[in-house]
Amino acid sequence: MREVHDRIIAAATERFAARGVEAVKVDEICHAADIAQKTFFNHFPTKHHLMREIAEGFLQALVALLETARAEGGTTGQQLERFLALVATEIERGGPMQRTFVMEVIRLVHDDPRDVEKSRQLYDAFGALLRDGVRKGHTTTAYPVPVLSEVVVGTFNTLMLNWLGIENYPFRARATAMGRFLADALRARKGIAPVKRRT
Repeated sequence: MREVHDRIIAAATERFAARGVEAVKVDEICHAADIAQKTFFNHFPTKHHLMREIAEGFLQALVALLETARAEGGTTGQQLERFLALVATEIERGGPMQRTFVMEVIRLVHDDPRDVEKSRQLYDAFGALLRDGVRKGHTTTAYPVPVLSEVVVGTFNTLMLNWLGIENYPFRARATAMGRFLADALRARKGIAPVKRRT
């Protein structure tokens, strides 16, 4: 059963990458996966459900890229710069489906209350990186980690949205610049006290 499920995802992903999501029909996916349409709908009620599952995989892949960037060490800023460079490489490598799935991931992160656990994956991954940086003393303590996490996620989402909406958007150049900005903004500075919370 799982083998059939994975076969459908693999067939759909290959065709989405080549021609874009909208152009690929369910019967084409079924033919490529060597299954009947009834079997497809036993696994996915609609093509949209299939797309969402692939998008969830894309979100998990982003988290994995962040973990790869963290594993190589360095400051929080260096790890974020490395992460954005890895994302740029994946964007450059991807086909037409990348734009559709990035939009789907952003929806997962923000818009669907049914997917709270999934939507927090990237936010929590950035938060873990930032908390690690605070512990090591190279990330600012002037603001609470949840605030810093929102700034980082917001910067990342802005990068993605600009790429989605602006033709010929210079993704790698902007990713590099935003990575440097975050590295500078997050760097621990001597003599700057934490912001006091209002009671």
